[in-house]
Amino acid sequence: MAELHNNELPPKTCSVEKLVTNKKDVAKVLSGQKTATRRNGRYADVGEIMVLEDREFKVENVYLQTLGDLTDEFARQEGYDSVEEYKQSILKFHPGMPWLPHMTVWVHEFTPILR
Repeated sequence: MAELHNNELPPKTCSVEKLVTNKKDVAKVLSGQKTATRRNGRYADVGEIMVLEDREFKVENVYLQTLGDLTDEFARQEGYDSVEEYKQSILKFHPGMPWLPHMTVWVHEFTPILR
């Protein structure tokens, strides 16, 4: 995976405030179980700050990934034990969505800002 800089990325399709909104996902981020989220668009720039329940998280990396490149390690970034568990969660949340290995998603990796 090649690291891209903000000036090499296409324009954002949404805002960092909408990066993680599902209550279960917010809880996973706050507990440290979730350190990345995958979206069909780009929601944040590297260095941008996401605020969840008054806690700040810095976006450390943003890059494209295909669904076929997901591994259990990547699923653990999302707070799941395996790719299959992550896949079933996504398909339940997005009924009718196809899960195709060549489909690309934007990965947003973040870390807590400790104060």
